[in-house]
Amino acid sequence: MTPGNGGPARPARALRFTEKLGYGLGDAASNFFFQAFNVFLLYYYTDVFGLAPAAVGTMFLVTKAIDALSDPAMGVIADRTDTRWGKYRPYLLLMAVPYGLLGYAMFLGPDLSADGKLVYAYVTYSLMMLAYTAINIPYSALMGVISPSSDERVKVSAYRFVCAFGAAWLIGSFVTPLKNTLGGGDEAEGFRLTMMLFAVASIALFWLTFASTKERVQPPAIESDLKAELRALVRNLPWVALFVSGIFSLMQVAVRNGGLLYYFKYYVGDDGARVFWIFDLTAIFMSLGTLAMILGVAMTGPLTRRFEKRDLMIALTVMSAALSGLFFFLAPDQFWLMVAVNCVAAVVSGPIAPLVFAMNADCADYGEWRSGRRTTGLIYSGGGFAAKMGLAVGAGLAGYILSLFGFVANQPQTDTALLGIRLMFSLVPAVLSLVGAAAILFYRLDRDQVERIETDLARRHGAAPKGEAG
Repeated sequence: MTPGNGGPARPARALRFTEKLGYGLGDAASNFFFQAFNVFLLYYYTDVFGLAPAAVGTMFLVTKAIDALSDPAMGVIADRTDTRWGKYRPYLLLMAVPYGLLGYAMFLGPDLSADGKLVYAYVTYSLMMLAYTAINIPYSALMGVISPSSDERVKVSAYRFVCAFGAAWLIGSFVTPLKNTLGGGDEAEGFRLTMMLFAVASIALFWLTFASTKERVQPPAIESDLKAELRALVRNLPWVALFVSGIFSLMQVAVRNGGLLYYFKYYVGDDGARVFWIFDLTAIFMSLGTLAMILGVAMTGPLTRRFEKRDLMIALTVMSAALSGLFFFLAPDQFWLMVAVNCVAAVVSGPIAPLVFAMNADCADYGEWRSGRRTTGLIYSGGGFAAKMGLAVGAGLAGYILSLFGFVANQPQTDTALLGIRLMFSLVPAVLSLVGAAAILFYRLDRDQVERIETDLARRHGAAPKGEAG
């Protein structure tokens, strides 16, 4: 059958378990550093490396805002790449080592002057964010071409985020015990050695993803026209809704994760003493919360079969925001209640990230169906741009909140400073989540429309997965 003859479409074959798992391991590789940055980097810069909170906030805001511009550029580059390995997979092979080395370099903590430390932080952080873009944008776009089936992509997305949150669990559970053990009381040395281990692991996992995946969806052969592609992107209203939501969602992630260590060290009073095996209070909180989130991720498939993605996304985000806000009202001695609330919130929020990436893939289908141009890399890089803008503003906001409320590192905090820390970990991220949920109201792709688009595109492509890139 030839493309576009209107004949019946052959169903896309189910992906092998090894390929779905192999794809998922790539996000584990990403998350080893992404989660470390979200949870530990602000603390590392202020309490270990000795930088001022406001200076760190400005650095996050400036470097991430500039770096965010690299995401659309990388999406355009990836969409125009043409190798025997495909469009997106080559970057997993070529950028894995720079990614791991730069992530490790961020925690080297050289003995420099105050200005020298700030310059070092700017340079290493900026380079690492560029490396993250160069490997993560193609990795994300790969999901849009790994199968023509929306249902298969939802399954792949679930594997991706089980692996991502598995890596987040390792980071949350073991970074503190490892840096305490390996550092022997020297926090800087502990961070150096711990991040070296995760750097090696991230390189190996990205290479496994490259080796175990294939690109099956071949975009239509059209003349390259960046202006037309950008015009098609901004007219893709479901994607625009995800874009706006992504900015506020990642703002709340940056603010809340940035406040976590401060909340437990200065408000709850976690002094790093072991409570169970090698875990202190903070590690227990993060470990159990991440395990609960993995359970939530595993529920993505059953939930999307029963509910529309849009409705599910809104409901889960609103519930997660309400649970996050509760932390403002909990007393320092209510640790196990904190754990319980966090676990419920984690289960609720677990499906959100897989939903976003599956919805982006649907947006790529919608964009091709509407305009005749498939710009998967641009779709995902635009989402990456939104994420980085959200992280930039959120991380900057976290640093500014600490400074505004009078935080002083490694000192007993005033009531005002503690108020700022509590706000960072509760009400501020809750409000940001609600704004993100409101944006999803404008995402109008439902299941019936996605199925019609999928069928139509399969007919246009001739349905058979031609020219698989191996």
